[in-house]
Parts: sequence; structure tokens; C-alpha cells
Amino acid sequence: MRRRGHRSLERDETALTAVIEFLSAFALFLMILTAFLALAQLQMGSNDPAVDRLDRSAVQGLDRLTSDAGWFVPGNESAMDYQNATADWHLQSAEDLDEGRVQAGLVVDGALSMAKINAIQNLTEGDMVDGLGLDDGFSIHLTIEVITSNNSSRIGEMLFDGGTERRTAQASSTANRQFIQDGETWRIVLEVHRGGRLNNDLHITELMTRPASGGPEWIEIYNPNDFAIALRGWSLNHTSSEITSDHLFKSGVIAGKTTLLFTGDATSQAAGNASQVIDLGVHGYLGVGMFNGLADGSGVLTLRYTQIDEARPYDMFRAEWGGDTGLFMVTGQSLAWDGNTTATTSWFIEETPTPGDQ
Repeated sequence: MRRRGHRSLERDETALTAVIEFLSAFALFLMILTAFLALAQLQMGSNDPAVDRLDRSAVQGLDRLTSDAGWFVPGNESAMDYQNATADWHLQSAEDLDEGRVQAGLVVDGALSMAKINAIQNLTEGDMVDGLGLDDGFSIHLTIEVITSNNSSRIGEMLFDGGTERRTAQASSTANRQFIQDGETWRIVLEVHRGGRLNNDLHITELMTRPASGGPEWIEIYNPNDFAIALRGWSLNHTSSEITSDHLFKSGVIAGKTTLLFTGDATSQAAGNASQVIDLGVHGYLGVGMFNGLADGSGVLTLRYTQIDEARPYDMFRAEWGGDTGLFMVTGQSLAWDGNTTATTSWFIEETPTPGDQ
């Protein structure tokens, strides 16, 4: 009886050992399988269709941007003029580009063209998104940077940096490409976002309420962004004890890093280096001669913007003179911004006005 019990115990121990070895091997198999699947997903990308579409859009968008010289088709609200399509989109004005259809291409003879890179400032972000064939609701951020150069002072120089910030978007994907030319390496990075808030930002930099010699009133606006900004949705609001007026812009474009002048009379307006001059005298918003559109003594001028899907305008920039500000202009003086904050302390009286020369 004792021998049989001993043998039974040995068989039980052997069986238990076999079970433990099997479970250990199976656990090891599961670990290896999990690691393999994780590596496969890392190499192949996400299975989320929305993320896959973002990835594909970034790659395809960068390919269109860097494969050739691009094209431009003139047009208007009713039709496109395909007979006059051209690869010289970089020679067109911001207004023409916004009215037509453009696919921005940056490569000529296998190298990045600085003339075409500089011309991106005439495109709105929306124009570029449409031209690259991206989905509705997508936004972009584009950077072009010198990363190596025989000239050490050029390393890190941004040739272009503009668009929607990634932090404002729901999801993003990035594609990049490098070009070696003229002893330098340039890197292009295209970020494609789902959603995001467009980086709309315009500044009032100088204004004239009391022109000398019967000249026109004027307002100087600067676009600090690399991309152009369409004026649709922007408005000017002026309030004073004597005058309250508004002007809503339904068209127009201000190129990136350029200055725009609104004036009471375009024919007599000194423009300086302004990229364009828009006559608001014909709408009765700005005055010339004896007619005042802006109050002489004290007033507030506000630059406002209304998002496409919103009804309420937002105050984007504000200038105030007279009253408690201590900023009182005499004939021939202008009110100028020092480029710092939007507080009243950042404004000063300019003895020698410089319209168009921000």
C-alpha cells in the first residue's frame, strides 16, 4: 500500500510540473505575441481611419508642395479661366490668388525656389489648404528652415513659419522633406490638423484723425503673420461723443508681413511701403478735407473679427485717444503704436506721420 501511494504522489508531481511548464510557455508565447503586434502597429500606423486620413493628407500635401512649380487658374465667383492658367503663381497678387485657384509648388529644376517661397505670403492658409486638396475642416502649419549651412549665421533661419498652431487642433500629422542646395540643407515641415483655430491676427499701427492741408484721414493696418489674411469677416468700429460708425469688409486680402492703408481719399493718399491702399471715403467711413470720419478730440477705434461659424464679433485690436489717455493730437500729428502691448501706454503721438511705413 505504501509503494502504491508513493508512486501516485510521483505521478501527481510530474503532472503538476508539466502543467506549470505549459502555463509558463503559454505566458511567454502571449508576451511575444503582444510585443509582435505592438511592433507591427508601430510600423504600420494606427487603425483609426481618421488618423490614417490625416497621415495620408500630410504626405500627399507635402508631395504636391515639393514635386513641381505649382499652378494658378484665374477666376471669380462664377467661373475659372483655364485658358490663362500658369505655373507662375508667384507673380500674382494676393487678391488675384484669393479669387482664383492655386496649388502652391515650390520646386523649380529640382531645387526650392526662393521666389516661390517668398510668394507664399500672398496666399491665405485657406487658399493653400484648398490647393493642396485637403479635406474640409483641415488646417495646416508650414515651416521652411535652414538646418545646415556653410554660413553659420544662416543656421536656424526660418524662411517661412506660419499657419494654425498644433495646440488648437483636435489631431495632427506631420510630414517633412529636406533639400540640399547651394551649400545648405533646407527642411520643409508640413503639419496637417483636424480642426484648429486659424491664426488670424491684425494690428492697428498708426492712424490719422487730423490731417494737414485738407488731406485724407487714414488707418494703417499690419499683418504680422507669414500667411495672407482675407478681410472677409473683419470690421472697423469707431465710437466718440459725436460719431459712431462701423464698416464690415466683404472682400479684400492683406498679404503676410505687409501693411495696408485705409484712407478717405486714395488719389491724394501718401502710401509709403503699403502693399495696397483701400478707399473708405467712398463708403463715408473716413473723411477728407472738411469731412470727418474719425473724431478729432477723443475716440476709440476697434478692429473686430467674426468667425465664420459665430455671430458675435471679437475685439482684436483697439486704439484710443483723447479723454483720460492724455493722447491729444493737433493738426498733422498721428497716433502710433509702439509694437508692445495693446494698452493705452503703448500708444504715442507721432510728430512726423509715416503712412504705409510700419
